[in-house]
Amino acid sequence: MDKIIMKNLGFYGYHGVLPEENRLGQKFFLDIELFLDLAKAGGSDSVVDTVNYAEVYEIIKETVENKRFQLIEALGESIAKIVLQRFEKIVEIVITIRKPEAPVPGIYDYFGIEIRRNRNG
Repeated sequence: MDKIIMKNLGFYGYHGVLPEENRLGQKFFLDIELFLDLAKAGGSDSVVDTVNYAEVYEIIKETVENKRFQLIEALGESIAKIVLQRFEKIVEIVITIRKPEAPVPGIYDYFGIEIRRNRNG
């Protein structure tokens, strides 16, 4: 299966369990993989035969920056659901969310999740 890759998208959001996370916010970084057949678009050279990743980006940006979730798992589920509903050509989506400023004492790059969702559930 072909895929469109959206790598290291950065946003500022207000997701977390702790009150400080909801009040102060923090950075989130996402990788998105959209699985779909790109053969027709490759032949036609027309955006109507693919998924416009700028439109997908706007949905992700809107969700991360303007909605609030306690868990990044819920953030990922919300993004997956919206993208799969709005873009029928997408068969499957893989979302990785990284939270580099999680309120956990210690030295680390980030905490994160990865979810894979498809049209079958």
